[in-house]
Amino acid sequence: MPLQPGKPTIRRTNLRLTIARLVALAFVIAISVYIFSIRDQAQELARFGYPGIFLLSILANATVLLPAPGVLFVFAMGAVFHPIGVAVAAGLGAALGELSGYLAGFSGQAIVENAQVYNRLRGWMERHKVLSYLAVLTLAFIPNPLFDLAGVSAGALKMPIPVFLLFCAIGKILKMLLFAYAGASSLNWFFAP
Repeated sequence: MPLQPGKPTIRRTNLRLTIARLVALAFVIAISVYIFSIRDQAQELARFGYPGIFLLSILANATVLLPAPGVLFVFAMGAVFHPIGVAVAAGLGAALGELSGYLAGFSGQAIVENAQVYNRLRGWMERHKVLSYLAVLTLAFIPNPLFDLAGVSAGALKMPIPVFLLFCAIGKILKMLLFAYAGASSLNWFFAP
């Protein structure tokens, strides 16, 4: 039986995609475990100012479903540095850190690709792109540990990475701004005459 044209190419493409997904999943698991294990030493990055806040925020948000105290750190740094600078550094770092959840969704996409619920959700997101982007922004703004699921969903549904980062960054910066200003104003509570 002769080989049909195009079949080996499709198999190689599927194999490469599967390998890329497995590598992404292994990377996400490894980075999550590593960051969780060094969470106490990561606080030392604060002495580097805004770049340290940025890096610590990446680390705090790169874990998938493992807690890291990023928002408490922003609260504390808001009392030390200018709250707007803290919010921008922490928000941008948090958005980059959330790419780990996005990659987890990308790597697990093969599992849900043929599921009816996934196909419905993907169809809804394709028809209502603005609402799906606003959902990422809203979930990034609301302090909750479940934002990882939004990143996983965005990755599984192939939301463009720049769009995901943009709406995630806007939501994270606004959230961090609230926490940084709360930290800055906490100084007045303790040291007011």
